[in-house]
Amino acid sequence: MSSSTSNFIALATGIAMALGAPSGAFAQSAPLSAQDSDPNVMGWMQGFPPPPDKIITQPDSVYFSFPRLRWSVCHLREFLPTEEISRGIGAPVPLDYLPPAEFADMRQEIDALTFMPMDGEEEMTWEESLYANYTDGMLILHEGRVVYERYFGCLKEDGKHAIMSMTKSVTGLLGEILVEEGVLDDTLLVRDVIPEIGDSAFGSATVREVMDMTTGVQYSEDYSNPNADIWLYSAAASPLPKAEGYVGPDGYWEYLQQVQPEGEHGAQFHYKTINSDMLGWMISRVTGKSVTDLASERLWRRMGAEQDAYQTVDGKGVPFAGGGISAGLRDLGRLGLLMLNGGVINGERLFPSAVVDKISAGGDPSKFAGFPTIPGGSYTSQWWVFHNDNGAFAARGVHGQTIYVDPTARMVLVRLSSFPQAQNGFIDPTSLPAYQAVADHLITEED
Repeated sequence: MSSSTSNFIALATGIAMALGAPSGAFAQSAPLSAQDSDPNVMGWMQGFPPPPDKIITQPDSVYFSFPRLRWSVCHLREFLPTEEISRGIGAPVPLDYLPPAEFADMRQEIDALTFMPMDGEEEMTWEESLYANYTDGMLILHEGRVVYERYFGCLKEDGKHAIMSMTKSVTGLLGEILVEEGVLDDTLLVRDVIPEIGDSAFGSATVREVMDMTTGVQYSEDYSNPNADIWLYSAAASPLPKAEGYVGPDGYWEYLQQVQPEGEHGAQFHYKTINSDMLGWMISRVTGKSVTDLASERLWRRMGAEQDAYQTVDGKGVPFAGGGISAGLRDLGRLGLLMLNGGVINGERLFPSAVVDKISAGGDPSKFAGFPTIPGGSYTSQWWVFHNDNGAFAARGVHGQTIYVDPTARMVLVRLSSFPQAQNGFIDPTSLPAYQAVADHLITEED
């Protein structure tokens, strides 16, 4: 496997959510701290030109290996072709903030909150957790108002950050909207929507099984196995020129047409990114629009977004529906508000409340296993549901990306980060208890 192919995989797939062996790029016993690996401290791409040992390029360097990834997560379109998710030309609708003095006081209060990490023996403060999790951006909204906002590393107020597999939740949200509106029938078989899927294992799965990732399809995401399907998928999807003699599928959709069966449809949840791209294809077929255009039309243009987003594409221009979006922190907060408020933002309803009702209710927990940091959880419509006392649910992506929605606390929390290891199982022990501590604090503030 060439180094350029490996680099593309680490970036363009962004799908190692499952708890397993990290890839070699992330398997470091003692990585630099968040402060020491800050890209401004490291000096990546600084100067005109930068020193040779501080240049990050594609495809010659492992641009998504730590600590380079701490710069690369804010600069993906410099490595890969992208398609815009336009916010249109209307004026953005500003988010509502606490008054400055209250905002400053709230930051101090939240930074000082303490919690016990999972299986921990020593309490940690909220601010310590930000550095422990290599946070690049943190936004917290309570009752529709921004009560906390901080930026670190490569991310600034006007910057954009890779959201990795949170992209799946955008795709899933679009799919659920179409189901509720009767445009996409989730009881149909995939072959009824995409006849050219042919004899692929996807053909006999239902649309709902694809949306909930309960398909019985063969797809291994074990980065440590050079023969794993992830490498074949990423080689197919790479927008870079194919190697001489390459005879495999070309693009996401060609790959989907040759997927083999493994297990029984509907029996068990299996986190496999190819489901997201299959859903993206069906969304595009029934609407006649790319997922980027649909996200622009149904979300970004109507929610008062401040910035365009962008999404990586394969060599045929097909957007990566499973992990390709980069977006601004505040706009992700707006998505969270839409989910918290049942499809309403700025006094306008963007989609039916039943969409959020379906997602927040979750899937079947008996089919959900293999994620010890989310005991009793479930997955539906490409969203993670915790089934905790607060009814929390989330969009999640590798290296620590999340939109965490807590209906009980009326809280939306957005974190963008560049944790050295991909799998969120390494980050959850010092993240999920921290989120709960903030939720508890905000609930107390209401009393």
